[in-house]
Amino acid sequence: MDFSLTESERVLVDLCREFAQKEIATRAPVAWEEARCPTDLLREMGSLGLLGILIPEEWGGIGMSTVGFVAAMEQIGQADQSVAAAWQAHVTIGSLPLYLFGSDEQRERWLRPLAEGRALGAFGLTEPDAGSDARGIRTRAERRDGGWLINGVKTFISNAGTDMSFGVTLLARTESSEGQAPKFASFIVEKDTPGFTMGPKMRGIGWRGLDTRELYFDDVWIPEDRLVGDPDMGLRQFLQTLEVGRISIAALSLSLTQAVLDMGTDYAKQRVQFGQPIARFQAIQFKLADIATELEAARWLTYRAASLRDNGQPFLKEASMAKLKASRLATWAASEAVQIHGGLGYMLDSPVARFYCDAKVLEIGEGTNEIQHLVIARELGC
Repeated sequence: MDFSLTESERVLVDLCREFAQKEIATRAPVAWEEARCPTDLLREMGSLGLLGILIPEEWGGIGMSTVGFVAAMEQIGQADQSVAAAWQAHVTIGSLPLYLFGSDEQRERWLRPLAEGRALGAFGLTEPDAGSDARGIRTRAERRDGGWLINGVKTFISNAGTDMSFGVTLLARTESSEGQAPKFASFIVEKDTPGFTMGPKMRGIGWRGLDTRELYFDDVWIPEDRLVGDPDMGLRQFLQTLEVGRISIAALSLSLTQAVLDMGTDYAKQRVQFGQPIARFQAIQFKLADIATELEAARWLTYRAASLRDNGQPFLKEASMAKLKASRLATWAASEAVQIHGGLGYMLDSPVARFYCDAKVLEIGEGTNEIQHLVIARELGC
């Protein structure tokens, strides 16, 4: 299959490469060290049209293909994983539910600012007792006084607590008849809504520049126009959006693998032991060759999933395969790159150590790799 980029996709990649090298690569590592989300960079990405990359021009975006998004992610993620993670969360689960299932009024009011880069989007799914088991969600939304009353807690929610966040779109359990399966719906809750509060920025071993928090909803009343899509189909709507999110995590994994491969190769050419660069040692050559080979395999899986989506074909299985393969590769490749760097790679002052810290979450976010195995097996008819 031919995954050659179109002219518009190549222009986008060149734009992202230049911005990533000149701005993100120089400024984002400082934000990572300080454990803060660099919204200044995200705003600049918004001014370039990147925050609306998958949204049509009609609603303020640039209407880029999924393949183009993956190619752009490869450039952004090589510079910094935290910025790329915030970007992909905004572009996929933070914006697509409003585009795919929102009304025109909702798109105009909430989606357009997201697509134009004036606000940052977030989606609230995970809860303390509901991670991979999305049906275990306990946050409830009850019809009350012409609107909805929401109570519950969300955790590990990215992008909701920055100075450019608009609030959150969340999934909540709604009323269901006794003996019947629970129903879920999606709702928009803006910042400063009474009863909506959030905890401090959470501290992870990686993605330190990504704003991730717990969100609390205590008798949060919202009007009817905050309901997104079918009130009985919220879970299915989100799972459909998550398919795109898995492609984006796969692309993020590709970018990390390429970054650590480049770091390992460059260091191996410079580091001299036993009178010669360690790149001449077969043990090092085999590590680099294996990473490069697996990267190409993961890249084809990811671009195939993106191409299927662009052509309106089913891509659930392929997206899960890409996410599974690429995220496992990123974790392993980062470890091998640290090994090549030796003691220097273990020091947090080394760029490869930052990418090593960022790698593990790729096997967890947007559906754990265990869930990807289940999805693939189900699609195989098991």
